[in-house]
Amino acid sequence: MRIAVGGFQHETNTFAPSKADFAAFAQADSWPALQRGAALLDAFTGMNIPVAGFIEAARAKGHTLVPLVWCSATPSAHVTEDAFERISAMLIDDLIGAGDLDAVYLDLHGAMVTEHFEDGEGELLRRVRAAVGPKIPVVVSLDLHANVTAEMVAHSDALIAYRTYPHVDMAETGARAAAHLDAIFAGLPRQSKALRKIGYLIPLTSQCTLTEPAAHIYGDLQKLDGAVLGNGRVSSISFATGFPPADVKDCSPSIIAYADSEAAAAEAADRIAADVLASESRFREKLWSAREAVAYAVANSAANGGPIILADTQDNPGAGGNGDTVGVLRELLAQKAERAALGVLFDPESAAQAAAAGVGARVKLKLGAKTGGADEEPIDGEFEVVRITDGEFLATGPFYGGSRMSLGTTARLRSGGVEVVVASRKAQCADQEMLKHIGIDPARLATLVVKSSVHFRADFGPLAREVLVVESPGPNIADLARLPYRHLRPGTRVMPLGAAFKG
Repeated sequence: MRIAVGGFQHETNTFAPSKADFAAFAQADSWPALQRGAALLDAFTGMNIPVAGFIEAARAKGHTLVPLVWCSATPSAHVTEDAFERISAMLIDDLIGAGDLDAVYLDLHGAMVTEHFEDGEGELLRRVRAAVGPKIPVVVSLDLHANVTAEMVAHSDALIAYRTYPHVDMAETGARAAAHLDAIFAGLPRQSKALRKIGYLIPLTSQCTLTEPAAHIYGDLQKLDGAVLGNGRVSSISFATGFPPADVKDCSPSIIAYADSEAAAAEAADRIAADVLASESRFREKLWSAREAVAYAVANSAANGGPIILADTQDNPGAGGNGDTVGVLRELLAQKAERAALGVLFDPESAAQAAAAGVGARVKLKLGAKTGGADEEPIDGEFEVVRITDGEFLATGPFYGGSRMSLGTTARLRSGGVEVVVASRKAQCADQEMLKHIGIDPARLATLVVKSSVHFRADFGPLAREVLVVESPGPNIADLARLPYRHLRPGTRVMPLGAAFKG
C-alpha cells in the first residue's frame, strides 16, 4: 500500500511566557529539525518516537511510504498563526501532490493550541480529510497528554495514544498505528467510535503510569485490546490523561475506543471512564516548597545509595517552562548543599560567557531568570567553569533513547558543592547523558534537581533514593487551582476532588 507519512508536534501551555514560531519547529533540539521529503524516512532511525516506530513497522510489511513533512517544537505557549499556516500548507501541499494513496499516517501530539485555533490538531485533520476525501483511512498517533476533541475523532479513522508516562512506548505506539492500518487493509469492518470526556483535570506529576492509580488503569485498558464485548470486538482503546495547563474548552482527560459495533465501543470506553472516575481521590500528591525540599535533601544526604531527586516541575521545558527559573538553585546555594547538581538550566548568555572565559576560569554571571517565566531575579554570583561542550550527544535512556540531542554551547559551572549544567537550548532533563556528557555522574550525587515533571523517572528513577515534587516558580503550575482558567467547560473540576470551574 502507498501510505503518506507526516507529523506536526506541539504541546501548548497557554499560560507559558513564550510562543512557538516557525524557527522553533525548524531547529533541532531534543528531536530532529524539520524534515521534508525523502530525508524524513531515515531521519528517525533507532529513536523512541512514534514516526520511527511507524516507519519501521510499515516497511517491514512492504508498504511504500510517501514522505510529507514532520516537525516538532519544545512545549511553550501558543503556536503562532504564521508557523501553523506555513507548516500546515507544506503538509497539505505535499499530500495533494502525493498522487494516489491508500492511507495517511500522522504523528501528532493532541494538545496544540494556536493563536487562531483552540484545537490545532482538529483543524489540521479537517484540512487533511478535505484533501484526501472520506474514504482514505487517516490514522494518528497521539501523546498520552492529548486534549482530545470531537473534531479530532470525526476527521480521523483512529487516534492511538501512548500508554506510558514516562513515554517509553512512543515508537511502540507508532507501530500500533501501523498495525491498525494493516488491519484496515486486511478488511477490518468500519469501526464505531466512542469518546468519553472526564470531568476533572489531573496534574501532570500525578499522571505517572509507574505509580497508582494510573498503573492499574492502564493495566485494565490493555485487557480490553481485542476483547469481544457483546456483538463487537474492540480494535483500539486509549486513555489520554490530558494536558492541564491549556486553557481551552476541551482540556480534560479522555477515553477513545474503536470497535466493530457502537455498543462495544461504548462499553469499552465506559468501563475505563468509570475506572478513572473511581480513582479521582488518588490523583493527588504532596508538593514541596523549594526551601523545605532542599532542607530535607541536605539533612538526608548519604555518602552512597544514589541521590534524592527534586523534580522542578513548574519550570519543566517539556510542559511549557523555559527551563531558566532559579528558585531551587538559589536554595541549594543558600543551604550550602554538597554533591548537588541541577540540570538543565537554559541560559545561552551565561553559557557563552563561560565558554569565552574558558575551563578553569572563575566568571561572574547573572545566572538564569532571563525569559520572564517567573517573578524572580537572576543569581548574581561567581562560578568556576569546570567544562564546556557543544551540547551534541546521543541520548541513551528509555525516553529520549536514540535521539541525537543538540543543546548548543553547554557549560558545567560550580559554586561550592553545587554544580549547574547550563545550555543554550531548552530541553527537559530526562536522560542521564545530559549530565554525563559534561562529566557529571548522577549516581554519585547526594541531591539532583531536574527540570522535569515525570519523564526523568525513566532513566533517573532507578538511581533515586527518593523523589520530591517541588513547587518552585515557573509557568507549569502544579496546583491547577492556582491557574486563572477562563475557557474550560463549566463544571470541570480543576483538581481531583477540587472546585468546579464556573465559567
